[in-house]
Amino acid sequence: MGHIEKQNLVKLVACGEVEEDFGVKIDRNGAPPVAVFRLGDEFFVIDDTCTHGDASLSDGEVFSNGEVSCPFHGGTFDIRSGAPCKYPCAVPIKTYTVRIIDDSVWADLD
Repeated sequence: MGHIEKQNLVKLVACGEVEEDFGVKIDRNGAPPVAVFRLGDEFFVIDDTCTHGDASLSDGEVFSNGEVSCPFHGGTFDIRSGAPCKYPCAVPIKTYTVRIIDDSVWADLD
């Protein structure tokens, strides 16, 4: 993985605001929203909109195996890789490189 410059990163949320069982939706001034998730001490950022049903994944159920369910049809994605795991989800969700800086979640959203 290449080196990411801080100027390419966007500050999204304080680490303490992300609970393990819930996603946090981040609106991006006209760009599609992203969702921040926490698994243990690791944080993950994915596109918030399901590739199948146009639902907000931050509203879905988060499972201990790292999957999040789409609240519309129950399909799931792996929040670590973006891979679809359960039908009807078939198209991967975009994931973003995450850095923790000063107790906040930052991501390269390009």
